[in-house]
Amino acid sequence: MPASSSRFASGWRTLGLAVALPASLAVFSPASFAADVVIITDSRHPVRTMGGEQLIELDQASRLEAELSADLPADPERAASVVRQRLNHGGTDLQRRIGTAYQGLTDAWSLGVTTIPAVVVDQRYVVYGEPDVARAVSRIEQHRRTQP
Repeated sequence: MPASSSRFASGWRTLGLAVALPASLAVFSPASFAADVVIITDSRHPVRTMGGEQLIELDQASRLEAELSADLPADPERAASVVRQRLNHGGTDLQRRIGTAYQGLTDAWSLGVTTIPAVVVDQRYVVYGEPDVARAVSRIEQHRRTQP
């Protein structure tokens, strides 16, 4: 076989490996098994995410409230006016953040989460106390394989 043809074949093998390896890793990654992953935590319990999960921080609403009520005047009327100004200044983005924060609290409560961090998969499986989401999802998938 001429040298140029073996270099060509080697290039195809490299290209095939470059395409096949990421595809096979994606097939066997924990994220590919889990259809719906929700992480429930707070600012004192950081987690390592995989990307694409829903993150609920239980203290987000209280942090937003603290931000809105910081350094308010003692006069109730002036304080209410300052809060209204802050809400208006924050616009729809702030309103969305507040709504999302309270919806997260409701979702965590409805899922029955008792400890954080919690990784919930498909609203059915939960791993408590694991800050590495990929590891938690992997544990759930191992359980699923043994419990059909």
